[in-house]
Amino acid sequence: MSTIVALGLTDATLAECCRRHQTGCVSEQPDPHEAPATGVAAAGVRATLPWVLRLAWILTGVLGGAAIEGAVDGRSSAVRWTAGIAGWTAFAVVLVALLIPSVRSLTVLRVIVPLAPVAVVASAIGGATAVEVLLLPVPSVAALGVGFTAEIGSWMVQSSAYGDEHRLPLRPPVAAGTAAVVSWLVWAAAITIGPLCLAARNLAVGIALTIVAVALTAFVGPRWHLMSKRWLVLVPAGLVVHDPIVLADTVMVRTDQLDNLTLARADTDAADLTGPTSGYAIEITTRQSVTTVFAFTPKEPDGRAIHMTAFLVAPSRPGEALRLAVERRLPVAPS
Repeated sequence: MSTIVALGLTDATLAECCRRHQTGCVSEQPDPHEAPATGVAAAGVRATLPWVLRLAWILTGVLGGAAIEGAVDGRSSAVRWTAGIAGWTAFAVVLVALLIPSVRSLTVLRVIVPLAPVAVVASAIGGATAVEVLLLPVPSVAALGVGFTAEIGSWMVQSSAYGDEHRLPLRPPVAAGTAAVVSWLVWAAAITIGPLCLAARNLAVGIALTIVAVALTAFVGPRWHLMSKRWLVLVPAGLVVHDPIVLADTVMVRTDQLDNLTLARADTDAADLTGPTSGYAIEITTRQSVTTVFAFTPKEPDGRAIHMTAFLVAPSRPGEALRLAVERRLPVAPS
């Protein structure tokens, strides 16, 4: 049980359940009065982080607006207007996303918020005062760090959940995550510099970079959004793996098909549905074979179907996923 505890799975019900069943466990109805202090603290953190993020973003807007104005002071009115409209539009879009959490809001948040540190560098280069440049990194880095936590991801995707289901975001596959970061860096440079070059009448560079920014927004933007739509979903009838990047279709497993859920061991032979990705994974075993199809690729345009009785998924918080599985009376085996 030490690994589970290390991951935050300290629910008293699960501990009692795993003491009673050595080969696996099916939880009894959890007693809400048995919730440990760590669980209460975790719930408090989850409730607080959205407000911390909102405050950090408001401060980023206030300080960032001043820094951008200082950086473009003395330049043409076209450059000043372009910088001002772009900055305040980005601020407003993210603020709306934070006020109306959803899966789409998560994508908006994680695409636009990282532009704030870019604005810090651009303001410093552009000639903003030292005070303006030094004050902006604190809230912008705070917004960036909090915005990419698993708790914020869970809050956003759960806000779009239907009925009695619990969505647990999955960690990004290494290859897809790397491609997303690289493409975002190119997009960030293009979307930041291109319009300013156009405003400064540097048409050759401005047109080229703006075309790149628009093209990436149109063609890569939907791929970024898919990163926000990867979940392990606990439902009354069992569980669902929804991963449009790794899988061609969802994997649905009924409760009566489940054998157990547990933290995966390093030497497991279970089918890897994680991407692959790094970190802890949950191994889900079934009583009967389940079929899934991997996503279409140029090498396998029709996908690749496999039949499995055990598979791996990688929720951002594996311990939380197992705790919630126990609450829903799914069979959870001790590690």
